[in-house]
Amino acid sequence: MTDVAIVGAPGYAGVELTRLVLGHPDLRLVAVTSHADAGKRIDDVYPAFTGLTDLAYEAPVVADVADRADVVFLAVPHTAALGLAPALLAAGAVVVDASADYRLKDPGVYERWYGVAHTSPELLDEAVYGLPELDRAGLAKARLIACPGCYPTATIIAAAPALEAGLVSGGLVRVDAKSGVSGAGRVPTEGTHYPTVNESLQPYKVSTHRHTPEIAQGLTHAAGRAIEAVFVPHLVPMSRGLLSTVYLDLIEDVDVGMVFDAYAARYAAEPFVTVHPPGRMPSTGEVRGTNRAHIGVAVDPAGVLIVACAIDNLVKGTSGQAIQCANIALGLPETAGLMLPVPVV
Repeated sequence: MTDVAIVGAPGYAGVELTRLVLGHPDLRLVAVTSHADAGKRIDDVYPAFTGLTDLAYEAPVVADVADRADVVFLAVPHTAALGLAPALLAAGAVVVDASADYRLKDPGVYERWYGVAHTSPELLDEAVYGLPELDRAGLAKARLIACPGCYPTATIIAAAPALEAGLVSGGLVRVDAKSGVSGAGRVPTEGTHYPTVNESLQPYKVSTHRHTPEIAQGLTHAAGRAIEAVFVPHLVPMSRGLLSTVYLDLIEDVDVGMVFDAYAARYAAEPFVTVHPPGRMPSTGEVRGTNRAHIGVAVDPAGVLIVACAIDNLVKGTSGQAIQCANIALGLPETAGLMLPVPVV
């Protein structure tokens, strides 16, 4: 068994990690940390865990966490991991970071979009971007894994096969994506308060969302040439789930059968990706609570490829993907602890 700690455990990403680690056959949860909830048992904060664990949240002390855990998941806000990861790595822990602090390879890009100086740029070359379906190189025995954002996960999975196969012309990809409110975190704000989001749909952070450079970085990697992204996220009145619809200009003489064949071949060996046959599009409900990504493809007569990808933003979009990457890094079966059926109603 591998001993695991979760830093920032009471948030939505942290509590999903807690659920998945407790059900994992090869991981043992030994510590969960929280400033706000220190001293409270997990099942006092989340009664759904009653009978599953007697752990209590504790104040995060890096030396103590690293001494007890072989793997540390960071479920902390952006910029917070900068103050944690270097010390944890120096103490010998494997760090799986769910924040954005080590995703972007250019520290200048990070500083422009996140508004703070990157304090450990020397770790960016070592950090492995944790989207196995894009590139598994480096994940085996990785020490620092930068888990992708939820929007980049669905968008890159949707666009990568077409870009890799050379089916796309031009250097601009358009993305229309919609996420449930849990993507905004556990602490409510004026914009995520129930009366604001209920029975309403709105775009937000148009042209300014911090996932934009991460999406462009991933698409550029897939295409092997520079790709820019126009990204418009929307907040929808549901708790969880994410649907990214991607629009790509096709080269000439490409039909939907060719596209489907390329996608089916590209993801044939991927345990968590399903490509629906032409004429069927995915829904967020069919992947709710799972680490799956479901894809649908269509070709518009205007010569535009339309690809939709549905994921659960808290599982494949965050915590499940973190487990998937940790499995690979530890030499465990990639699907360990993640082959969960979805509730059908």
